[in-house]
Amino acid sequence: MEEKTVKKRILTGDRASGNLHLGHYVGSIVNRLKLQEMYDCYYMVADLHALTTHYESPEEVRESAKSIFVDYLSVGLDPYKSTLFIQSCVPEHSELYLLFQMLVTISRAERIPTLKDKLEDLHIEEGLASLGLLGYPVLQAADILLYRADLVPVGEDQVSHIELTREIARRFNYLYGQTFPEPEAMLSEVSRLPGINGNKKMSKSLGNDISLSASKEEVREKVKAMVTDPEKIRKDDPGHPDVCTVFAFHKAFNKENAPYIETACKNGRLGCVADKEDLAAILNELLDPIRERRAQILGNPKNLRELLDMGNQKARSVASRTMEEVREKMRIGNPRFG
Repeated sequence: MEEKTVKKRILTGDRASGNLHLGHYVGSIVNRLKLQEMYDCYYMVADLHALTTHYESPEEVRESAKSIFVDYLSVGLDPYKSTLFIQSCVPEHSELYLLFQMLVTISRAERIPTLKDKLEDLHIEEGLASLGLLGYPVLQAADILLYRADLVPVGEDQVSHIELTREIARRFNYLYGQTFPEPEAMLSEVSRLPGINGNKKMSKSLGNDISLSASKEEVREKVKAMVTDPEKIRKDDPGHPDVCTVFAFHKAFNKENAPYIETACKNGRLGCVADKEDLAAILNELLDPIRERRAQILGNPKNLRELLDMGNQKARSVASRTMEEVREKMRIGNPRFG
């Protein structure tokens, strides 16, 4: 009798701090569509993580969580192949996070490199960050280990988070007995899109994104506003595609024609207006089926609710089994008499 191959498990997700945009599409969604065919994938809408920085606007976080879940379905993540769920709907995340805090010193948490970047982005002085923001890598470790994930897709900047997760797993296993695997970072060359204003990072909070739910007219207006080569004033001026945001999008979404566009721009045979019109048409062609699926999904709220409940219940079933073992090994919970 042949042995059944057990798929390795993956956990990844998105903070509920805005709609998913084209940067997410090239940076993670395309890869996730492939991963769900090969692995046991858990895709999480991380609304608790969003509250570490958006605690004053919980209703926005909730709306973002709903929108992202719909985005997951609209882009083709399959709720019957993958587990799609919302973090706060699985309370075991918070419980394991609390217990893991006992195993991590403040100085260790402060050594996470991305924390300084986040403080700079949010213009928060060191020492004034909330405990929630300081502890978000520990919450991330709880997210990963709660499902005993084997692999976590990350970019280079997130490797330090996975190392902390591995440290926590080792410490827990040493103190209380073997419980958690040590997950590995699944490194991939993350494709990045610049913002439409030329900023190296596309972000809803910076107002330089094109969301996956944008209408055709919104896409055209956003593309029209894209930053191009400041030295190319007239159509026949030689351009420098390497500093042009429009060309960066062509390389991501129009790879086949990108070499021609690069040459035509450099030779002064392609104007920025026509180039932007072509790009808007290409992006709208990409987004049309996503828009169509989104409309169908939102048109059946009962089915949408059922799919969310299904994902939350599956995630919680796994999470509750993990926490039963954690409580038993840590000797917490209802004590047994007699």
